[in-house]
Amino acid sequence: MRKLIPLAIAAAAIAVLPSAPASATGAIKCKPTPQSSWKTQEVLKAKLVKEGWTVRKSKVDGGCYEVYGTTPEGDRVEAYFHPVTLEKLYVARRGEVLFRKQGY
Repeated sequence: MRKLIPLAIAAAAIAVLPSAPASATGAIKCKPTPQSSWKTQEVLKAKLVKEGWTVRKSKVDGGCYEVYGTTPEGDRVEAYFHPVTLEKLYVARRGEVLFRKQGY
């Protein structure tokens, strides 16, 4: 019983700690556009696969599409694309910026 009390206190302390909000990584932010004008992530994935990319995961981050995958050159990257135009905005590999569109 004595061992359970400290465990319960620790669990309660963790429960009341402020949690970090789920937010963008801050690498890129797209200007707000109505989501009704966005192309789907599936359309972006099909475009990238056609260009030779391998897409492991995609999500919305900072109003852009964030993609984790491998470029046609074989680099494992994190990349951002505009959700309306699907234009490449930013590509980084392990913190090294490989591409950044001017203005982003």
